[in-house]
Amino acid sequence: MPLDHPLRRIRPMVDGALKALSPCFDEMYSKAGRPSIAPEKLLKALLLQVLYTIRSERLLMEQLSYNLLFRWFVGLNMDESVWVPTVYSKNRDRLLDGEIAEKFFAQVLSQARAADLLSDEHFSVDGTLIEAWAGQKSFQKKGGGEQGPTDDPGNPTVNFHGEKRSNDTHESTTDSDSRLARKSGGHEAKLAYCGNVIIENRNGLVVDTELLQCHGSAERDAALLMVERLEGTQRVTVAADKGYDTQGFVGEMRGMNATPHVSQNHKRAGGSAIDGRTTRHAGYQISQRKRKRIEEVFGWMKTVAMLRKTRHRGVFKVGWVFTFAAAAYNLVRMRNLLPTPVHSA
Repeated sequence: MPLDHPLRRIRPMVDGALKALSPCFDEMYSKAGRPSIAPEKLLKALLLQVLYTIRSERLLMEQLSYNLLFRWFVGLNMDESVWVPTVYSKNRDRLLDGEIAEKFFAQVLSQARAADLLSDEHFSVDGTLIEAWAGQKSFQKKGGGEQGPTDDPGNPTVNFHGEKRSNDTHESTTDSDSRLARKSGGHEAKLAYCGNVIIENRNGLVVDTELLQCHGSAERDAALLMVERLEGTQRVTVAADKGYDTQGFVGEMRGMNATPHVSQNHKRAGGSAIDGRTTRHAGYQISQRKRKRIEEVFGWMKTVAMLRKTRHRGVFKVGWVFTFAAAAYNLVRMRNLLPTPVHSA
């Protein structure tokens, strides 16, 4: 493998994180019965799928059958057989049922902290919609009282014009955890989840994630949860866009020993909740510039990590994949930020 290949710098970080998770893997797997796929290899293969935008498990197994780079990264010998896609998916679902993504994310973050890549004072927060793996036709009245068209049971013709549909009266029969939401007034409503991250402003690394069901204050609620989980007792600054400029959110933030560097929304009824006491400081302007880097995280996760439309169902599994993708993003950033390349054999 080329000494300057990006995966050479990522693999030692991944190995270190997985080694720390070894006790967790021992608790998940029984020592009796048929041997299963090693969880370390499963996670490495899943990481490759995220890093290289491989859209299915079958294509991933095809790559592993002849791609020597992928085999080296996962830890497969040249003559070792590749897993059957269905077997791989079944074993992967065992990891999805645990809190492995959060623990893997925490281990990656601890390496960044040890390398002094994280700021412990200045942060930015934002949220985005993750489209659910469910179609609009599955969004039906609760209780199952409707009789659908019979022209094609597999893909019936449905006319939504004039029908009032809301999350209070309807739910998806495909993914009941998803909620109908739209990005803004000029966009169409889609079944989606609300994915949120908080980054530190020094290098733009993700320090926490939170995925919630969509509702009017989901982004602000997620921000409060993530800020509350920040380590340390010193006062911090948290930058955000105009959507967070409400009296309730600003008051809660100040009560949590956090200075809300929220972009002012002067069109809001009653005016902005942020006044000159905050905006007069130079740090407020710096936060407003730095907060835009959070869009790089969402852009990478939706394009490279294939989270524009999730392939999983349920708030727990979608949240698992969302957190794992954030850990992968941090690995890519750390590969470029670490001063000395780490070569492995």
